[in-house]
Amino acid sequence: MSKLLDRSTLGTTRLGFADEGDLDLFVDKLARFERGELSPDEWKAFRLVNGVYGQRQADEMMVRVKIPQGVLSPPQLRALAEATERHAGGRGHLTTRQNLQLNFVKLADVEKVLRIAADAGLTSREACGNSVRNVTTCPLAGASAAEPFDPTPWAEAITRGLLRGALSATLPRKFKIAFAGCCGSLDCVGASFNDLGFFARLKDGKPGFRVTLGGGLATLRRAGILAHEFAPAEEVLEIATAVVRVFNRTGDRKRRDKARLKFVIERIGAEAFLAEYRAEREAITREGGMPAAPISSAPPRQPRAFRTRAGVPGLAGFTRTNVLPQKDPALVSVLVRAPLGDLTSGQLRGLANLAEEFSEEGEVRATVEQNLVLRFVQRGALGSLHAALTELGLGLAGARTVADVTSCPGAFSCRLAVTTSRGMAWSLQEHFASKPEVAARAEDLAIKISGCPNGCGQHHVAGIGLQGSVRKVGGKAAPHYQLHLGGSFGADTALFGRLSSRIAARRVPEAVERLIALYDREKAAGETPAAYFARVPLKQVDGLLGDLALGVEDAKADDFIDLGETKAFEDQQLEGECAA
Repeated sequence: MSKLLDRSTLGTTRLGFADEGDLDLFVDKLARFERGELSPDEWKAFRLVNGVYGQRQADEMMVRVKIPQGVLSPPQLRALAEATERHAGGRGHLTTRQNLQLNFVKLADVEKVLRIAADAGLTSREACGNSVRNVTTCPLAGASAAEPFDPTPWAEAITRGLLRGALSATLPRKFKIAFAGCCGSLDCVGASFNDLGFFARLKDGKPGFRVTLGGGLATLRRAGILAHEFAPAEEVLEIATAVVRVFNRTGDRKRRDKARLKFVIERIGAEAFLAEYRAEREAITREGGMPAAPISSAPPRQPRAFRTRAGVPGLAGFTRTNVLPQKDPALVSVLVRAPLGDLTSGQLRGLANLAEEFSEEGEVRATVEQNLVLRFVQRGALGSLHAALTELGLGLAGARTVADVTSCPGAFSCRLAVTTSRGMAWSLQEHFASKPEVAARAEDLAIKISGCPNGCGQHHVAGIGLQGSVRKVGGKAAPHYQLHLGGSFGADTALFGRLSSRIAARRVPEAVERLIALYDREKAAGETPAAYFARVPLKQVDGLLGDLALGVEDAKADDFIDLGETKAFEDQQLEGECAA
């Protein structure tokens, strides 16, 4: 057994996904690149497959560590804390695909980051590049009272079956898989807009999945087409393998902007693609078939003896928004907000300690809203847990509310980004904090922000989605956001927001406040913000926000400085290495 998978190192081999061979190869390739034996393009292709991106800043790298199924053990949290503290400025960033990104890592330190992660069973292999990306899963899987069964083991089976597979790192473009349906009929991770979506179902008491293919965001928004209304759970690895094979064969390798699976289906048609898929399944059968996906068991749960702490203000609000019921009424799941998806090394270590102290399973799970969940927590421990989280700076209420804004990193680090979407997210969070009465009018409104059209912040499926853009005003570049209204995902499909007004960056909080007031005035009984914004006439919205358009006569100096920046805005899109 590799030392990277030693039980004493990991605490559990169930969460071991590292391979020492990846590290050895990375060191060898880096040395060859530095000696001039590998071209820059060859080196870039290799490091991307190993989760290492170039940033907007010269000589700075981003390392994306995969969190398969969103599950992290305390030893893994401590390893990430060590890596961020030593090599990434003391902070990690949770993504909308249950990864943790470490920014501003020197190239010379990348191997050290990879080794620290690998010693805890974590890998960055196929976290970027033309590969099968991290397999995302409902963060409440195994705990939700509404789920038909726990799909986590099946998601893990696909992770293990495809990781380092023959085709998994050489595809025409990236390939994303998600498991949902874990909260009853809801799609809690956006499986409907993934390349391959699995929705947990029961049929005659047997576990299986509704399966969709070819979903996606960015410039061509599509919900996945239906491949199976019900497929037995033991077929998941064969299904995934067949789809990957067809995509490898039919994807466009000449045009990167047309290479995703959704473009294949758009080009040849849904029926033709499904015919190719069925033929591939038949070919697998002729080859002797595939063994049923190996299934691992959940960790044994242990009652926890937590240390009682004095209560702190805010418990009632925290309990209302951040605490979710489980199958056992004595236990709850606790959502931990990480504003902007950021966690310091100290917070990562603190969360490891709290998982061991309060969670009967002794783990945490990441969410697509860039937060974390502590599950199997005793109801009687909530006061002490809230106090401990508050001490870590993580006791914020408002998880999954309008104040819990999702954002990609934007021009803070990304080469493709137009605007500093993080600055916009922070500005909106501050706006709602200063005006709680505004947030209360549309508490379950989702706001998501991307710094460019690629949709890493998933702005296309938000009630209010904001997409970074630029507009010339008086000959000067000014940061703007394109408004997308009425997006959502849930049940078996996704609805994509309608493109509306373009608003100067510093006027967006005012625009959002006006939209919330409009919803509050005109909503039907029981109508959600997303449903209202999906039907409101766009001309009405344009009229409501028309005076917020930036003109030469009313432009101020601040309008030409992006949020979170101090210098004049520049339209400086660089060559992107991958739209994450």
